[in-house]
Amino acid sequence: MSHDSLSAWYADFFTELPNAFWRAAVPEELTADEVAFVVRAAGLRPGSRVLDVPCGSGRHALELARRGCRVTGLDVSAEAVAHARAAAGAEGLDLDLRLGDMRALPADVRAEAAICMGNAFGYLEHAATREFLAGLAALVVPGGALVLDSGFVAESLLPGLSLEEEPMTFGGVEAVSVNEYDVAAGRWLTSFTFRRGEQEHRGTSVQHVYTTAEVVRLVTEAGFTGAELYGGADGTPYRLGSPRLLLVARRP
Repeated sequence: MSHDSLSAWYADFFTELPNAFWRAAVPEELTADEVAFVVRAAGLRPGSRVLDVPCGSGRHALELARRGCRVTGLDVSAEAVAHARAAAGAEGLDLDLRLGDMRALPADVRAEAAICMGNAFGYLEHAATREFLAGLAALVVPGGALVLDSGFVAESLLPGLSLEEEPMTFGGVEAVSVNEYDVAAGRWLTSFTFRRGEQEHRGTSVQHVYTTAEVVRLVTEAGFTGAELYGGADGTPYRLGSPRLLLVARRP
């Protein structure tokens, strides 16, 4: 399960079958709630610039664009970016969607907010996570915001942890997962098999598990301040056992 510096596990993971599964797995109301949270927390208004990385199939980027934000989305999955571009075109939304790795942020973007949603925080090795956050800090304008969203922080993942998961089907795609917790490296590893009819795709996802305090330290070290911790898009405070962490911090 080692990956060299040129290849990240996610580079060839997010093909059409897993993307179709996750597109169907998230209800539209959940996306609307999350975007409403981002808009409130970051103080966004029509015309605000947002960097969404990684943007996946564009569920947040599209909703932000509907609300008048100028969004740049970056994702490594060509299938996901094509899907998001088609969706934006169908709605007549002006979205700047780019194919690229979150380890190589665009140099030409400045934003009032940078968002990393949908558990993507933790995809990278530790050194690359530090570089990623520092890169975001360089792109967010003074007074701008960072919003991170993860269900894989230690205080959410570890209480009541079970390695066993039932197979799930969304959008006609079945996902079977085998989980492992790598204690020495603090990694949650999931070997996925996605199936739809005769089609099958296998891949292993890697989530680096940080405590909330570690995430705050990383974000602060990168140049953000005043981290606020929420346990949901409704703004409830984050606590042990909250299903996810939504962190909001600012560029001074």
